[in-house]
Amino acid sequence: MAFECNIDARGKVARLKLGIRVFVVGLIVAALTLFNIIPTTLGWVATGSILAGALFAMWEARMGWCVIRAMGFKTKI
Repeated sequence: MAFECNIDARGKVARLKLGIRVFVVGLIVAALTLFNIIPTTLGWVATGSILAGALFAMWEARMGWCVIRAMGFKTKI
């Protein structure tokens, strides 16, 4: 499957910033789980999910491709 660039430079920057911010949130959730502030199983599942989402957003920025746009939806950026 070929990924065609479907976002412009503004969209790439927006997705990269989003990915970095969500990655930081994932690290915070990981720290809260590590110190038993969040229950262990829930915390690690949430951490993994958040970090996966962040990495996907950064990958979209790198590829210049947006999954939402690929499905036919219009986005503001």
